[in-house]
Parts: sequence; structure tokens; C-alpha cells
Amino acid sequence: METVKQPLKISFYTQKGGVGKSTLTTLLASQLHYRLGYNVLVMDCDFPQNSLVNMRERDKDSIMQNEYYKQAAIKQFQTLKRKAYSIIKCKVEEALEVAEATMKELDQTFDVVFFDLPGTANTKGVLSTLNQMNYIFSPIIADRLVVESTLGFTKAFAELPKGKENSIKQQLWLFWNQVDGREKTELYNSYEAVIKQLDLPIMKARIKDSKRFRKETEAKGKYVFRSSLLPADNSLMKATNLSEFADEFLRIINL
Repeated sequence: METVKQPLKISFYTQKGGVGKSTLTTLLASQLHYRLGYNVLVMDCDFPQNSLVNMRERDKDSIMQNEYYKQAAIKQFQTLKRKAYSIIKCKVEEALEVAEATMKELDQTFDVVFFDLPGTANTKGVLSTLNQMNYIFSPIIADRLVVESTLGFTKAFAELPKGKENSIKQQLWLFWNQVDGREKTELYNSYEAVIKQLDLPIMKARIKDSKRFRKETEAKGKYVFRSSLLPADNSLMKATNLSEFADEFLRIINL
């Protein structure tokens, strides 16, 4: 009997808001699905914001209103011969079951399922869902409160006893986001020394800060960055160091 390939379950997770987990979920999902040809599914479990579901609706409007985006979308569809990846709204405690049901309904093999979760760890279903992830990527920024909160949660989560039902092999990685070029390198090195003492892995690629992270496709825009329907422009991926980050991300998850 042939073994059905199981998709990788991945979450960008942090308890701190404004650190970029939803934005990075979108950027990586679009890069993998549209540019690299992987089959991706996104579960938006972050109630009540549901920022990814709402972003998809705004992206649809932008493509209809902007000729540049419309032509890019048409060209992409003609070249790839594939639809946009699905973004499914669900409750976090039902996320795994809804993801399974969605994949059966869509009747295709998926490579990656991204789970965008609420930032509050004591929200019902968050810890049990995180426990089932193959990979958890936690963004940190050069802010003492953010670093301390993320390291505290990450260390505690990594040391939680795993139940018999959770035999999944899991990796948890930290990475720097919103890196300001004006910040001294020594600041990051001092934080990384603490991270090393805690025996937590951290990615080498650091994502640079940019106003583009806070902008979606615009009615009069002529570049693509944060979009659920198009991949970010290569030039912007390189400028923000996301190209290097995506390469390291793929090496870690072995895709």
C-alpha cells in the first residue's frame, strides 16, 4: 500500500504582536506556492483579527483595480496553470481537523500547511496545535521585552513534556526580524550569546526592516511585496534579505 505524503505543518509563532508573524506567513507562502511551485495551504486561526483572510479579500480588490497587478496575475496563472493557495478561516482548537478535511476536499497533495495562530498562548487550542507542528519559527526584534518574552516562552515550550499521542519530530527556530541597519552589531551578538546559553537554535539570515512590510498591494502601485495572490518582487526580496532567509528556511525544512 502506497504511503500518502504528509505535508509539513509550520507556524510562525510569537506571543508578541507587531513582530511580523502574519506578514511572514504570507510572504513565505506566496514565495513557495507561486515562485517555487510547492503546494501550499494556509490556515488562518487568529480570531478575531483573521488578518490573512481579510488580506486575501483586499488583494482581490487591488488586482481588479490596478492594471499592473491584473496583468501580473493573468501572466502568473497562464504560466503556472494553478490557482491561488487557499486561506481557510477556522478556530484554533479545530485547526488540525479542518486542515485535514480541507486537503481531502481539495483532493491534492500538499507540501506545506502554514498555521497562523493567536499570539496568546493560553487561548484554547494554541499549545495543543503548536505541539503538532513540525517546525515553529519565532521572530524576535532588538527589543528587550520582546526578546525576554519570546525566549521565556520558547524555552518553556521546548521543555514541556510531550504526550504519547505527540510523536511528531519537531524543531523550533528563532530568527531576527525588522533588523535596523543603524543598530550596533554588538547588540545582536549580545542577545545571541544569551540564546546560545539557552541552547536554542537561531537562523543566520536576518530580515531587514522596511516600510514595505507594512504595505499591501496598492491601487496605484507598481511593485509587489506583501500579497497573498502574487509573490514578492525578487528585487525587494533581496533588498530586505528575505531571499537569503527563504533559502535558509527551505534548507531547515528540507524542501
